[in-house]
Amino acid sequence: MNTPTSSTAVEKPLSDMEAEISTLVEQSVPKHPSQIESEVERIRSSLGRLTSNSIEGLQGLTSELQELQRFLNAEVERVEGEIKSALAGIKIIMETIAPFKNSSVSTSPMTNARVVRPAGFGSKYGSSG
Repeated sequence: MNTPTSSTAVEKPLSDMEAEISTLVEQSVPKHPSQIESEVERIRSSLGRLTSNSIEGLQGLTSELQELQRFLNAEVERVEGEIKSALAGIKIIMETIAPFKNSSVSTSPMTNARVVRPAGFGSKYGSSG
């Protein structure tokens, strides 16, 4: 009984299909290698330009950020200097006012004190006193 079984019948058509597919692949690849190579080169060139632009953009942004940082540091120093100067001025004012503030408490008029007029003050202005 040498009749082909179903597994043998399936194997032969698969191997024929594989051979046909590999033949088609081999035929299509050699026909367009220059086209594929030119596409690959075009893609590489595009990627090179894009990465170059990205790197240049990042470097420019880094430079701008460093310049901004220098400016902000200078502004911080300037404002700190102005604050110190203002505080020193306030301290001088406080020290200048302090003696007057202390003496004004001791020389404040008393509410129960009687006002004394000099002699002759009332007759000169027409009032008796």
